[in-house]
Amino acid sequence: MDNPSQPNNPLHGIKLKDILVFLEQQYGWDGLSQKINIRCFQNNPSINSSLKFLRKTPWARAKVEQLYLQSVS
Repeated sequence: MDNPSQPNNPLHGIKLKDILVFLEQQYGWDGLSQKINIRCFQNNPSINSSLKFLRKTPWARAKVEQLYLQSVS
């Protein structure tokens, strides 16, 4: 059932981890660090460390979500 509070949110129901896994498979860590210049993609990157950073950093999460939307459209 759709959530009426977010009828036009294209990311509704998609977990941040799923977004990150998709982008890492699509671009690799090197490609991700070139597209989004944040350290969690450059220095010893992993899904878990990136998730921890992105959950605490709204501007970085917004960039990751934007790249995801561009990549799947």
